Amino acid sequence: MGTGVSYDQSTYVTDWLAKRADLSPDRVALVEWASGAEVSFRQWNERVNRTANYLLGLGVGKGDRVSVYSENRQEFLDLFFATGKIGAILHNLNWRLTVAELQGIIADAEPTVLFYSSEWADNVAALRPSFTTIKDVVAFDEPTGTDGSFSERDGAPADAPPDPGLTMDDPWGIYYTGGTTGLPKGAILTHGNITWNSINTISSWGLHSGHTAPLQLPFFHVGGPNIFMMPLIHTGGTTILCREFDLDETFDLIERGGITHYVGVPTMYQMLQSHERWDTADFSRLELVISGGAPCPLPIKQKFWARGIDFKVGYGLTEATGNNFWLPRDKVRDKPDSVGFPLMHIDMKIVDPEGTAVGPTEAGELLIRGPHITPGYWNRPDATAETIVDGWLHTGDLATRDPDGFFEIIGRSKDMFISGGENVYPAEVESVMLEYPGVAEAALVGIPDDKWGEVGRAFLVLDPETELDTTAFVDWLEERMAKYKLPRSVAVIDELPKTAIGKIDKKLLTEVTT
Repeated sequence: MGTGVSYDQSTYVTDWLAKRADLSPDRVALVEWASGAEVSFRQWNERVNRTANYLLGLGVGKGDRVSVYSENRQEFLDLFFATGKIGAILHNLNWRLTVAELQGIIADAEPTVLFYSSEWADNVAALRPSFTTIKDVVAFDEPTGTDGSFSERDGAPADAPPDPGLTMDDPWGIYYTGGTTGLPKGAILTHGNITWNSINTISSWGLHSGHTAPLQLPFFHVGGPNIFMMPLIHTGGTTILCREFDLDETFDLIERGGITHYVGVPTMYQMLQSHERWDTADFSRLELVISGGAPCPLPIKQKFWARGIDFKVGYGLTEATGNNFWLPRDKVRDKPDSVGFPLMHIDMKIVDPEGTAVGPTEAGELLIRGPHITPGYWNRPDATAETIVDGWLHTGDLATRDPDGFFEIIGRSKDMFISGGENVYPAEVESVMLEYPGVAEAALVGIPDDKWGEVGRAFLVLDPETELDTTAFVDWLEERMAKYKLPRSVAVIDELPKTAIGKIDKKLLTEVTT
């Protein structure tokens, strides 16, 4: 054999848009649905180059965090790719969170610059006194006071920025999830994580340059960039940018937008099927419709099957970059509760509480391994060590595998529940409820809900002689946390059930509500 040249694959990081601008410069990369504006890969790459050079002009460099507080829009996507070009780290701010929640997330990441859209100008004003590391605040729309204007990036050079010397292990973004301790955790996604997620998706889902998909999921969620957009850029396909999920707009996309692929959470599909346009909509162009984020009721699947759509359910989580399984088309109806098989470069195993692999049909915790798995949580080595053990991501989700090898997600070993596609961590909510005057003990459990999949129910034990005004209590909570975390019902009881070692018995509370 020849000696050849040694090559470290971890040092090779692709400039995604620059490559596409070379390979298919005039192909439509992005369509802004509201205006109908089409952007080619060449145009998009030039615009992102200007954005990257603008960031460099602000003093943003490799490893610096760039916060974005905005709904889905082109500027958000431009910043995503611009940070990737210069090695900065996109710091995503969830606009569903309250000012108090965002303060902690901003303090944790210590960003150098914050970009925002006009919808959130008032909240930015409320956040401003807490800034300690942010040097520049930039408005996408009309600036407030001394804030900068994003329009200034148009004067920056369109040439490629200097190579920052990235490796696949360098972070590209931080995506915050709730924490079982009540503290949010920022899952780091590296250039390698995002690349391998795309490779897994393309190789197993069969995406190609002729495919088109809308981007409706919030871009601050891991699903925003990684379910369809990045794989479509990888293959030269087209993404249709939507500010948010809108019912009529979705039917327009299906009927005349040319979309071939669609992803949503069960609540979105439930709303579509209840709409007056459902019965007459033409779904013939759709090749794939997939649900994620929460358990999907069988009737939703059956209504799609009746229209000739091989509707299926996927499974993902922030720490695993989004996509993990594929259910073969010919098994969709035979295995309606299955998520299928692990994607190409992913290993899975199901273990019992002692870490021993279980047999077929036995339930256990799902563990995932692969190059798409987060290296850990920002500033949280304790949480990282607890979640990733010997290279395996402990999901906290219960799964089984049938004799044919098909996986099924059957529940969660942790008490986290999912409401409308959003993770709700009871410990976080309980810590706030306990601050309310007169509340001695508090517990939150998820209960079934026809619209949202699951919603929270609060159980409270009050101090003696305290009477609870439920409306005032919920209003008080709403000032301190996102609406999807709020309990939809409140029960005042004399005593919370406890286990033998004194922990609140959530299982018993859940049984009481069903």
